[in-house]
Amino acid sequence: MFYAYILYSAARNKYYVGSTSNLQNRLKKHNTNHSGFTGHTGDWRIVWSEVFATRTQAILKEKEIKNWKQADD
Repeated sequence: MFYAYILYSAARNKYYVGSTSNLQNRLKKHNTNHSGFTGHTGDWRIVWSEVFATRTQAILKEKEIKNWKQADD
């Protein structure tokens, strides 16, 4: 199984869109102290996710969602 997901950080008031094969493990990684976009706050939570049969399907959904954000700009 593969997942497309949206995370939210109240500390940053930001959303993050991604895809993964292990959603809970990926959330733990986002909430560790690191130098990436999701690092340093530790309060990311899953606000939406969807399961897909293939990695390609999950990535396509991730890209679709990211395009929604750009349409609002």
